[in-house]
Amino acid sequence: MALWRAYQRALAAQPWKVQVLTAGSLMGLGDVISQQLVEKRGLRGHQSGRTLIMITLGCGFVGPVVGGWYRVLDRLIPGTTKKDALKKMLLDQDYPDALITNYYLWPPVQLANFYLVPLHYREDPASTTLVSIPPEFSTSDDLSAATVTGEWQPRLDRKVDQKAK
Repeated sequence: MALWRAYQRALAAQPWKVQVLTAGSLMGLGDVISQQLVEKRGLRGHQSGRTLIMITLGCGFVGPVVGGWYRVLDRLIPGTTKKDALKKMLLDQDYPDALITNYYLWPPVQLANFYLVPLHYREDPASTTLVSIPPEFSTSDDLSAATVTGEWQPRLDRKVDQKAK
């Protein structure tokens, strides 16, 4: 509980920095979990560069963009009623290519996030959800290609290593 209270104090004192660092930390943790528990790479097979990319994306892109987007949504639709949460969730949906995949996960997460979570904590449930996304929905193997083409799509065609089963 002391760690949680320290986190709350830091978040109250410097919300932007803490949210950005939280997003980077959770994305890095998600990659470590993916590589070690799902892909079973072991410490020698761990791709540190991939983890560093995820941390960098979390701190440099996801944290600032998601945090800023939540602030915009809160200005556009002030309030925390169920109706307000539904409006925010509908505005939060992505471009058509990712929309179908998003509907599997994000609407229930975001409804709860907008209805139950105060603004300065909203990024945490979203980032935590990213940590728990299975690797079949991950785009980390194609980061360089996706960055060039701008296409972010789930990797549903990924083959699972039979040894890992």
